[in-house]
Amino acid sequence: MDSQFDDILKQIQSQKLLVVNPRRKNGLIVYKKYHAEFVGPGAIVGGQFDANALAVTAVGKLSLMVPQTSEQRRQAYKMRRQWVKLTKQITDNPVPTERARVILNQFEHWFDTDTVAQLPDEAFALLVGVLPQTIRKVRYSELF
Repeated sequence: MDSQFDDILKQIQSQKLLVVNPRRKNGLIVYKKYHAEFVGPGAIVGGQFDANALAVTAVGKLSLMVPQTSEQRRQAYKMRRQWVKLTKQITDNPVPTERARVILNQFEHWFDTDTVAQLPDEAFALLVGVLPQTIRKVRYSELF
């Protein structure tokens, strides 16, 4: 892991509050013990909710800001909840290959194909509760 991500992870683990820049197509995948969470534009990261983070992966050109007011924090928590709800809608599908297909499609919609191609299968797998092989299978089948 490069030192920039080490620094971000340490800040998150120390419960510092940061906000993913809402004016950019960027985000952060926060790895926990048994799953991962996507923190998209405008959402808060850190605090007590992410103190147990094990690693992070940037999505796009990551830009983090420190919230300056309680209103900015409130809005950022609201955005974090929205990103969690979007992921939950995907994980509610009982068919693993469908969950894999939808998360890949969503990320290509939010970002672009090149950005998605750089992200590891394990990241997507942990986001929607499937095996990394399922992500690989869906990615490979989408090419043909």
